[in-house]
Amino acid sequence: MAGAKNHDYHILPPSIWPLFGSLSALVMAAGGIMWMHGGHVDKPNGGGWIFFIGLAGVLFTMYSWWAQVVREAHAGDHTPVVQLHFRYGMILFIASEVMFFVGWFWAFFDFSLFPTAMQVVEGQVERASEGAAAIAAQWPPKGLEVIDPFKFPLLNTLILLTSGTTVTWAHHALIHNQRGGEKTGLWGLLGVGNRDGVLKGLWLTVLLGALFSAIQAFEYMHAPFPFKGLNYGAAFFMATGFHGFHVLIGTIFLIVCLIRAYKGDFTPKQHFGFEAAAWYWHFVDVVWLFLFVTIYVWGGWGAPVEAG
Repeated sequence: MAGAKNHDYHILPPSIWPLFGSLSALVMAAGGIMWMHGGHVDKPNGGGWIFFIGLAGVLFTMYSWWAQVVREAHAGDHTPVVQLHFRYGMILFIASEVMFFVGWFWAFFDFSLFPTAMQVVEGQVERASEGAAAIAAQWPPKGLEVIDPFKFPLLNTLILLTSGTTVTWAHHALIHNQRGGEKTGLWGLLGVGNRDGVLKGLWLTVLLGALFSAIQAFEYMHAPFPFKGLNYGAAFFMATGFHGFHVLIGTIFLIVCLIRAYKGDFTPKQHFGFEAAAWYWHFVDVVWLFLFVTIYVWGGWGAPVEAG
């Protein structure tokens, strides 16, 4: 029969979402550039509104496109071959994210191993003039207080490591079909059965991710050094801030998986969406371990820590 499918691949029908998403990203980028170039100070040019219109388009594209992928999964289009290629794609995506963070680590190590002669006096950065020997080149800069790595950063490390355990629990519970059970107590109020390791693990992981983000926001609000005008602050906030952004993305990813788990979308044989979220979350965990050791502990070693 002409047109009959006799292969394991999924030939996609024409879709509007690549074009719509590209145009939305263009509008968002143009609005962001206009906004940053004076549109928010003395010459309002509507850049902020254009940026948020483009952002709304990007978010709508993400929702619609992924909803279409979910419908394809329910229709049986995600054959074992297609799922294998999904896994290849996710591995390559995580590899690209690793290289993204390599850039921030590279910048931090460049600043720390080859420091610029400067000091911080009453919150103001003073740089040594060329040939001046009054300010020794050291890292962190002289007079700078750093965040104590063994307070909130260590707590956040324990939180992320625990969340890696809970998401693994949920994954293994899904593989072994540990679902359902009697709905009692607090879990019952959330619609979770006493045997449902999938929903329990996902709920705990989402809550731990949200707790991590809240603690990091508090840490940023009370950081003893600025972002602007100081290479230590710039490198610190860019590296840890982008990681925090990835934690937010991973938390949203897991919330979507939680909703889909309630709807019964995942089975022991077909649950790539959950698997991809778990891989991404473990990537976030590992990056944080490197950030904690290199930036918080090694990067601030010997400098005075923030009081309190």
